Amino acid sequence: MKVMQLLPELNSGGVERGTLEIARALVADGHESLVVSHGGRLVNQLETEGSKHCTLAIHKKALSSLWQIRPLRQLIEAEQPDILHVRSRVPAWLTHFALKGIPAHKRPHLISTVHGFYSINRYSQIMTQAEKVIAVSDSVVQYIQDNYKNCPPQDIVRIFRGIDPVAFPHGYQPSAQWMINTYKDFPQLENKFLICLPGRITRLKGHETLIDLMQQLHSQYPQLHAVVVGGADPKKAAYLEEMQNTIATKGLTEHITFVGHRSDIREWLALSNVVLSLSNQAETFGRTALEALSLGTPVIGWKRGGVAEILSRLYPQGLINVDDQVALIHAIQQHIDTPQQVAEVTSFSLKEMCDQTLALYKQVVQASN
Repeated sequence: MKVMQLLPELNSGGVERGTLEIARALVADGHESLVVSHGGRLVNQLETEGSKHCTLAIHKKALSSLWQIRPLRQLIEAEQPDILHVRSRVPAWLTHFALKGIPAHKRPHLISTVHGFYSINRYSQIMTQAEKVIAVSDSVVQYIQDNYKNCPPQDIVRIFRGIDPVAFPHGYQPSAQWMINTYKDFPQLENKFLICLPGRITRLKGHETLIDLMQQLHSQYPQLHAVVVGGADPKKAAYLEEMQNTIATKGLTEHITFVGHRSDIREWLALSNVVLSLSNQAETFGRTALEALSLGTPVIGWKRGGVAEILSRLYPQGLINVDDQVALIHAIQQHIDTPQQVAEVTSFSLKEMCDQTLALYKQVVQASN
């Protein structure tokens, strides 16, 4: 088979990572893999792993993007892929218009992946207009069924995102050198009970909840320390400053550490005693929660979206009813007083995700033959 995946850019994020993972699986299985995007820092890795990258400006939600319809159509006609797999709304619309200019019997099969709880409107509906619509969790399946009646339930295929257990092995410990460097950079973390809030600095990630928690618990548990792992976009600098001012006003500067954007997230998740998932909105999957559990680190999070699906299967004692601050504090106290064990994770594997996606590609191609 020849499969062409389309997404806005190849810089960082879950959609990008999933695209590379499927591209790698296609090549390993002897198929041809093409990716169309505006480019980015992951292109080099993609090409090194055996895929072809085609650069097109299919990333902007702007009228000027319509100029890309003809070049995209020409690319599809030149490459003649068996399957087009769209992973984002602008590329999906451009693909929709590009295919209109190709005779029906010459069009490739169209598959989409709904990665997010998109706004409910005509613009987002394009993601549910494909032969098969992949949903990344049961929550997303429900969301499509509730909000997009145009999409027949039998066309929705739930394929959980997956992680590589080799990359996040159970019981993993950071190297001695990493520990030495980390405690040199952040001496305040040594010999502490660390609760970690991973994720970019935005109002959605629940930092305010973390600050409230620390205010309630730090005097009772002087060994408790919070670590925020994630960078602030320049546009979020004001929010970061506002948070740091709040922390200073509450006398918590010595108890909460921001370590910025990190490429060593595995080490931070393994170093932590508890990882928190406190987003203000439901997450479609919750990859970081899964990575932490895979390493054997307990996760405590709100009972909604993909995170709830992961916790209910792998670590139900970490589930807290949304915004129940009392239950959240109680759960953290329990974890400090009695360290908890996380069983080895045997589901949500990257291999399952890739196998199921490739099986869907083959099924769609064989059905037409």
